[in-house]
Amino acid sequence: MSDMTETSGTSPDTPPDPAPRAVSTSASADTPAAADPPAAGASADVDAPVGADATVDPTASTGPTASTGEATAAGPAVRTRLLRRAPRGRAASARRRRRSSALVLLLGLLSTGVLWSVLAPGGNAAQTADANEAVRQGRALYAQGCSTCHGLGAQGSTTGPSLIGVGAAAVDFQVSTGRMPLAAPAAQADRKPALYSQTQIEQLAAYIDSLGGGPEVPKITDAALDDADLSHGGELYRANCAQCHQAVAQGAPLTYGKFAPSLSESTPTQIVEAMRTGPESMPVFGDRQIDEKDAVAVAAYVEHLTKSKSPGGFSLGKYGPVPEGLLGLLVGVGGLLVVCLWIGARQKV
Repeated sequence: MSDMTETSGTSPDTPPDPAPRAVSTSASADTPAAADPPAAGASADVDAPVGADATVDPTASTGPTASTGEATAAGPAVRTRLLRRAPRGRAASARRRRRSSALVLLLGLLSTGVLWSVLAPGGNAAQTADANEAVRQGRALYAQGCSTCHGLGAQGSTTGPSLIGVGAAAVDFQVSTGRMPLAAPAAQADRKPALYSQTQIEQLAAYIDSLGGGPEVPKITDAALDDADLSHGGELYRANCAQCHQAVAQGAPLTYGKFAPSLSESTPTQIVEAMRTGPESMPVFGDRQIDEKDAVAVAAYVEHLTKSKSPGGFSLGKYGPVPEGLLGLLVGVGGLLVVCLWIGARQKV
């Protein structure tokens, strides 16, 4: 009976002792709840503490990776290391690319500097200063002697044409032959002694050339004149120049009070300048019509006509065969008639 009493302890109608339930409640408060799963895609399972008695199965799969689609068999700690290594590797790769770009840029700049120092055109500051000084002096001369007709900016006016783009050759020709500066407007400017020195002419030419460029002053040497083909130059002169300047370059009248001047006082440089710039009524002969070699040949032929001595004696001004024939007819035949009359008057009948 005592055993039965100890075994029963309580009667079936008595409710169970609540003490074990309280112990179970306090234990659940100290340990994390296993019934609440982490959110999908979150790393809460990585940071969640693992109890001392908990074991991690290394063969448990964490799901397919986003890049390769293969299953990873690492646990939470291994997965954490993989997630931390990926951004670090991308940052290192970006740094390497920036360093490579900077190195390529530096090498390019060094190569450009070396090539520029080797291939850059030569020059010095003294030449630039001299050119600028010539332009400044020429501007002052222009303002004093030319701006009245051609305008302050060489743009031209009602009494003078524009000088922008005419080039240094036109200035050298007009000023060295004394045609400019012009005292008063006329049908055509005559040749006169130059009013400016050669240095001042070069300064004026430098200033006008700085405004818009144009034909440059030709450089004709004595050696080039000696090597020129006179026969070819004579053919070119008779085909292109003799109609106005006459066969022996003594000039001839034109229409409306104009005339083709005599070339007896012209230098080879002035002859080529006139061909390139076309002063007054003269047409312009470009490089495609008469190149530099042929232009020098024409200048050499004109110099030969005007400077060489006449092998027949008195040249009669070199006005050509028609004036010479007329003079021979009047003087020769007239003289013979006078002699015949004198002889007949002395005969006695």
